[in-house]
Amino acid sequence: ICERLRALRPDVIITQSQCEVCAVSERELLDIVRDWLGTRPDIVSLAPETLADVFKDIGRVAASLGLAGGGQALVDDIEGRMTAIAEKANSLAVRPSVACIEWIDPLMGAGNWMPELVELAHAANLFGETGRHSPYLDWAALSAGDPDVILVCPCGFDIARTLAEMPALAARPGWRELRAVREGRVTIADGNQYFNRPGPRLAESLEILAEILHPEAFDFGHAGTGWRPYA
Repeated sequence: ICERLRALRPDVIITQSQCEVCAVSERELLDIVRDWLGTRPDIVSLAPETLADVFKDIGRVAASLGLAGGGQALVDDIEGRMTAIAEKANSLAVRPSVACIEWIDPLMGAGNWMPELVELAHAANLFGETGRHSPYLDWAALSAGDPDVILVCPCGFDIARTLAEMPALAARPGWRELRAVREGRVTIADGNQYFNRPGPRLAESLEILAEILHPEAFDFGHAGTGWRPYA
């Protein structure tokens, strides 16, 4: 990768410092730039924790590429789409409770921007706090919360990979007694393309949530590709 970067001689490098498990850390990248490239590209390091942070980072990336106006237009479009969904969802009588699962073993809820998405979709988020990293989740707490809907979207996993991992969750004692399981409201979503990726596709992530939580009111066509029920 270092030789490739040296050959490309980039003017801008975009990285992230929110999770060092997911990608090369900012410090590692700085070391590569200093020791291998022999140039000083503009390094844009992203560390979003909330939707507002994501929108700000879109603007930072756009500005670094000389496209500040386009970045603002994109943010305006995303916010407009989200607002329209939230206004329609908030007019609905039903507000289901939701457990968002971001990792299966060990069990983890979903933090950062995920609670905001759940609230925008007119639902009660049971685990995880806005702007805070995803918390470890005790199985007893999930059982006690007995959510109306369980959304499983492990970080970095597509639907096929999540389905392969689901037996570990479904084997938990009391799984079949959970309300969401009994009522067929356990869903698998593509966390890699949508929920875990802090970028423009969070607009589609909200669309997916709206379809899952309020199927009588929303249909954006994501069923089967962005999400599917778990039987």
